[in-house]
Amino acid sequence: QVQLVESGGGLVQAGGSLRLSCVASGRTLSNNAMGWFRQAPGKEREFVGRISRRGGRTYYVDFVKGRFTVSRDNDKNTVYLQMNSLKPEDTAVYYCAADQDSNPVNVATTARYEYWGQGTQVTVSS
Repeated sequence: QVQLVESGGGLVQAGGSLRLSCVASGRTLSNNAMGWFRQAPGKEREFVGRISRRGGRTYYVDFVKGRFTVSRDNDKNTVYLQMNSLKPEDTAVYYCAADQDSNPVNVATTARYEYWGQGTQVTVSS
């Protein structure tokens, strides 16, 4: 069993930055690709980005490309989401998740992620 705990959320002005962290306990995450998702009130949970097991490949949804960066430190069992140039529409609860499938096809599909954190709130004011 893996427990994922996100942190780093908060209130920031538009144009600002935040770095989210996702720490795993229970077992190493080095065997899992990791994803970040977000969910705004009244909306479906949506894919933000994914990083491969060793960190060599990343994937992003179009609306965060160039602004968000996913990274990981397997020695610390931690995955990060660096968010720059934040916009009010980025306001959501952000979740990290462990991907049970190493195949980088349909990475935005929530069903392939077997473990989820509880989420951290990000609020961007205009």
